Amino acid sequence: MSNNLPKIAWIGLGIMGSPMSENLLKAGYEVTGFTLEQDKLDRLAAAGGTAAGSIAEAVRDADVIITMVPASPQVEAISYGPEGILENAKAGALLIDMSSITPQTSVDLARNAEEKGIRVIDAPVSGGEAGAIEAVLSIMVGGEQADFDEALPVLQTLGKTIVLCGPHGSGQTVKAANQLIVAVNIQACAEAVVFLEKSGVDLNAALDVLNGGLAGSTVLTRKKDNFLNRDFKPGFRIDLHHKDMGIVTDAARNVGAALPVGAVVAQLVASLRAQGDGGLDHSALLRAVERLSGSQV
Repeated sequence: MSNNLPKIAWIGLGIMGSPMSENLLKAGYEVTGFTLEQDKLDRLAAAGGTAAGSIAEAVRDADVIITMVPASPQVEAISYGPEGILENAKAGALLIDMSSITPQTSVDLARNAEEKGIRVIDAPVSGGEAGAIEAVLSIMVGGEQADFDEALPVLQTLGKTIVLCGPHGSGQTVKAANQLIVAVNIQACAEAVVFLEKSGVDLNAALDVLNGGLAGSTVLTRKKDNFLNRDFKPGFRIDLHHKDMGIVTDAARNVGAALPVGAVVAQLVASLRAQGDGGLDHSALLRAVERLSGSQV
């Protein structure tokens, strides 16, 4: 299959990466992927993509390289070194890192890539697994206007709200703020759920009416069934939210911003992880509130 669309390499086919890469395939892009799990490579091939045996093989002919891995150490591992992206991609390629990492890691990556003639934008996302599947992600971007403009058609295949927020690292800063708001919001909902249930109110009815007023939110809409059914199958794992709360706490300290409520919620996320719930969805903050309220979990 040959067309005029840029050839895409995709590194990192997890909960988010797999459905996102499949949306590009559906839109007619050629996608060559690499990830550590063989079953994810098989899934990509079944969807019409090409499975590569290494990062080097995946990126060699790519016009656009998209990365979606868990955190800064993984971004550095796939980008640097003889087997990494920067040594093996062609000059002029555009690297779109959609991982959620520290703003400084994004700034450093862009600077190191520039020496190889590779352009970079940081483009972390919000919307979780459902947003990835439905291609309605919110994508916050840091980098140069020209590179953003070039990436836009690809990003429009993956998301709905796509905004250039400033220079390299700005996308990550906005993503950190996003994770702060989401975690505090989930915590507030979790506290309300426990309060309502202990009061003997019909939880389903209560959440419906709350979501229709000022207390309503995307978080409540997306997570209502998780709360009602105690279904904590991960769309976004506590482990990753713990990582993100570390990013926002650290970045806020660096710029001199106080996050008093965010700091408390960061500790609640950390405690949930310490109790062995790191693999659960972040709506499992409800479990921490239940423990504090004396409920059996």
